[in-house]
Amino acid sequence: MSHAPSADRYPRTPDGRYFVVRGRLWRLSNPDLEPEERERLVRELMAARRAIRSVKDDPEALAIVRARVDAGKRALGERGPVWWRDGAPDYNRQLVRNTPYAEWYASLATRPPTD
Repeated sequence: MSHAPSADRYPRTPDGRYFVVRGRLWRLSNPDLEPEERERLVRELMAARRAIRSVKDDPEALAIVRARVDAGKRALGERGPVWWRDGAPDYNRQLVRNTPYAEWYASLATRPPTD
């Protein structure tokens, strides 16, 4: 996902690398991208996602559009090589309970709501 996920609805890991949806980690975009570049990449990604609907009955065109989506997500840092430089492994798409973030995530359920 390239748009900024809501912190209330989709909690972000303390290191800012992932957000969590239904117990699964999803890699966030590279925070070091220049704002203009990020905006351009997100526009291209969203255009490619919209194009999927118009070509869904054409397998060849669908493969091309899906490749555009993948390229956009890679350019944003959401797929492919990780954007952090500390050597930490990538847990993208893994269940949070099976990662080092499990304790942090479990602690969210015990926090009182904030106003």
